[in-house]
Amino acid sequence: MSVRQRLLGLAFAAGDLLVEITPAGTVVLALGAGPAAGVSTDRFQGQPLEDRIVPRPGRGLEDLKALKPGGRISREVLIDCADGRARRATIGAFVLPDLAPNISCSIRYEGPAFALTGLSDDPTPELIDAQAFLDRAKAALATDQMDDLAVDFINVIGLAAAGAGAERATARIEATLQAASVDGASASRLAVDRYALLRDRSDKRDIVGEVDELVRDEGLSLTVSSSRADLSSGAQVNAMRALRFVIQTCLSDQAAGRPQVSFDDALARTLREADQFRVMVRDRDFALHYQPVVALDTGAVHHFEALARFGDTSPASAIQMAEELAMVEGFDLAVAQKAVQRLKQPGSGLLKIAINLSGASLTSDAYVQELLRLTASTPEDRRRLIVEVTESAAVADMEAANRRLGALRSAGIKVCIDDFGAGSASFDYIRRLAVDTVKIDGKFIQGLENDPRGRTLIEHLVEMCASLNLGTIAEFVETQAAADILLEAGIDYGQGWLFGKAEAEPRTVSAVTSRARRRGAVEAWG
Repeated sequence: MSVRQRLLGLAFAAGDLLVEITPAGTVVLALGAGPAAGVSTDRFQGQPLEDRIVPRPGRGLEDLKALKPGGRISREVLIDCADGRARRATIGAFVLPDLAPNISCSIRYEGPAFALTGLSDDPTPELIDAQAFLDRAKAALATDQMDDLAVDFINVIGLAAAGAGAERATARIEATLQAASVDGASASRLAVDRYALLRDRSDKRDIVGEVDELVRDEGLSLTVSSSRADLSSGAQVNAMRALRFVIQTCLSDQAAGRPQVSFDDALARTLREADQFRVMVRDRDFALHYQPVVALDTGAVHHFEALARFGDTSPASAIQMAEELAMVEGFDLAVAQKAVQRLKQPGSGLLKIAINLSGASLTSDAYVQELLRLTASTPEDRRRLIVEVTESAAVADMEAANRRLGALRSAGIKVCIDDFGAGSASFDYIRRLAVDTVKIDGKFIQGLENDPRGRTLIEHLVEMCASLNLGTIAEFVETQAAADILLEAGIDYGQGWLFGKAEAEPRTVSAVTSRARRRGAVEAWG
């Protein structure tokens, strides 16, 4: 076998299509597979190879004409499939001495063909951000494509600290992943060394092997791994919500400098914890602890906030997961049921309880209807309930939410905006929702003793609430000095460790006394 035959055989082994072009760029030989089903290599024959390439600025084949025997050029291009689609490919051009001046080109296709419509001028579009990736995955979920698609996570551990060569390696990694994505534009860089792409489930391309090879080609020693999230099961919607929650949580951990786990491990853990949460809610397998809220001018316990406890699990993280995975409405109802049962216990005639309500639970009438049903036999209990609307999940339809909260207030149940000031929607809440009280977020209270600007802000908040006829509660009150400042500013009620921690049984005696505070006094709503 001649050297020429060996080299041509090697070119075939490395690519899907072998073409030979003249110095002017005309194809005189085309052997192998076309770029798409039904596209014959005959359309290359006798035509300029440049005509088969989707034109992109700075991405042409002009420099092929300058190739000398022994020389080689590699170029990433788009091959026109002649049907409104294109396919990404890598062209390796070389000159065999006995074929000179003709040029041999080995073409390797990358990923499936995709529509050219809307493609940017760059043949390798920039990777999309995490939110755009989630939106694209959600859009695919809404179509009948989803059974053909999967989400692949690619980890390139050590890339952030790779130093010299990292920039070029990153560019090549991103081009490879983008080419492997289902439409050539659905890959995302989720973190400095972690990627995700929406991929054709039937695509058997070894992405890990390719990335590992190019990383070594750049002289780097990195650990490359992958995993796949299956979104085609019967629980597609829950899986999609879990995917969104996991990506957002992992990004938050990265931003906060917390230890990171792989996305696939986090997704598996989230789905497992979601199942455990559903069982816990179904079986009411959680406890309520009660933290006192006191009148700042007298120290009398006014009411208690019911706080859920899940054993060793963080309540905040569990409830955040429940909101993201659309499980919080059932949980909110379970809390309400336990609180109403506590009100009905013998000797609880003066007890008043505040229960939390996620904004997500205001998207339907179910919560309001069930709470009113629970208290229908003892309607007087409604005046001993307050519902604290949290801002952790945004209220999408303010008008509908206000109607539902209005039904509670008409029945005698008080409504409070929780964590006021913690998010951007707080002022929209008090503008558009008819409520009785606002609870000022603890971040405005902590350190208030040494924060003159904070005091001024509190004073203005109190003035605004007074003009709207709204009561005020301050949370995270931990020192007597802070309580005195809040009282002077006009805050009505305080909650925090100064007055008592959350306990399994409510105590109607405040932990502190000052001024004319009456031990054991319990005030009416008034």
